[in-house]
Amino acid sequence: MAELAKVKGELRERGIDILALSPDRPELVKRNQDNSAFDYRLLSDNDMEAALAFGIAFQVEEELVRMYKENHSIDLEADSGRNHHLLPHPAVYLVDSEGVVRYAHVNPDYRDRLSAEEILQAAKVLNR
Repeated sequence: MAELAKVKGELRERGIDILALSPDRPELVKRNQDNSAFDYRLLSDNDMEAALAFGIAFQVEEELVRMYKENHSIDLEADSGRNHHLLPHPAVYLVDSEGVVRYAHVNPDYRDRLSAEEILQAAKVLNR
């Protein structure tokens, strides 16, 4: 999201709206949206229906769920309101006004994110 924030003005000039999906329950999503300085739409996918449909959901092993909770105060069940222990791989999709996906980037390595420049280059696909 930090990289998107860098180019949000240029994306908007190209007619591109930013929509983000979160595995958090709706109440947390609203709180995060209200506390964000970055103007974008954030929706809850706490049932993971969209992530499953896009094929980007992965199962978090029980041991890791416990470690997140005990060592990092990350409670996947409390945050999502569900006990499915699913998370989405980070992904960026650019969809045209007809609903056709024109660009997709998914990487299971959460550390490998698109740069602002890569996002702008991908956005050019929509503006041909």
